[in-house]
Amino acid sequence: MEIKFIADNNVGKLARWLRMMGYDTVLFRQKDDGHMIETALSEDRVILTKDAELVRRRLITEGKLRAILLKEDDPRLQVQEVVAMLSLNYHFKPFSLCLECNQALMSREKEEVRNRVPARVFGTQTQYTECPACHRIYWQGTHWQAMVKKLQSLQAEGGINRITS
Repeated sequence: MEIKFIADNNVGKLARWLRMMGYDTVLFRQKDDGHMIETALSEDRVILTKDAELVRRRLITEGKLRAILLKEDDPRLQVQEVVAMLSLNYHFKPFSLCLECNQALMSREKEEVRNRVPARVFGTQTQYTECPACHRIYWQGTHWQAMVKKLQSLQAEGGINRITS
């Protein structure tokens, strides 16, 4: 079974990193922690938060719900923290989820995106994916290449044990 997350609003950038890696990560933007807990329970999600008070809730302390209290403020270090704690793979299913809304991306034919991407992109790229919810179009351009390098860098840094207990 694949691990799924629900990220508290205080770790929003971490949610995007996990999505980039291919991990289903809902970003909880509401203020009601009780609703976040209900969602985590009903969808079998691990809570990611910097809120120490939240992780003291009985459901979490009794082990009925899993939560990770993140120590780091830097999102890059938060990623390394979560990866180390859960033995995650930096290249689990990279770029398979929408970075904005967490939906699984769908492959699109080049002609389907002709008028939806810049002309220079259309002229140089052949593979596209689209989010079925927000309709963002993704392709393997320079931004994608930069994200790949960031993931590789995080993995290399994480291997040096930058995270301390």
